[in-house]
Amino acid sequence: MEASLPAFVRQLFPAFAGLPLGPALTLSLRALARRRPGLFDRLGEFATERFFIDPVDLAFSFVVVPDGERATVKATGKDEAQDCPVVIRGPILTLLALLDGTQDGDALFFNRVISISGRTEAVLALRNAIEDAELTPADLIGLSGTLGRLADAGILGGLDVARRFAAASTSATAEARS
Repeated sequence: MEASLPAFVRQLFPAFAGLPLGPALTLSLRALARRRPGLFDRLGEFATERFFIDPVDLAFSFVVVPDGERATVKATGKDEAQDCPVVIRGPILTLLALLDGTQDGDALFFNRVISISGRTEAVLALRNAIEDAELTPADLIGLSGTLGRLADAGILGGLDVARRFAAASTSATAEARS
């Protein structure tokens, strides 16, 4: 069983909490495209595809169009999936692990931790671009040098703690049910 956020943490992120994330993530993605355009070139014909990214343990989702310097990220409700040709669903910590390369997308898919529907060739192009880029959190927020290394250590360390906490919480809940 894959760890998901504990209920009390999910309560901290109601649906409206995602709204400011859209513009911030849009700016971050566009800045990344300016710094590393090859990453987005790798998407080819799928650069303008609408990807519905659904962190199942949060009250909101994202519609991402990874179109280089014209990229957009919109925080949205769970009901907009039908408007997108690609849907990726999974726990938020797992989705973040795909981004930072700490989890293998194929294994997560075949173990049904994440689900994918729609244009699978678009998902493969996105996965290949992300894996080849070997992104770090500092890359995503535009830091380099010592600040970048500190950001990576802090963010990755924080995510590791969050994953362990979520796994322990999930295990405790499963044990209480049995």
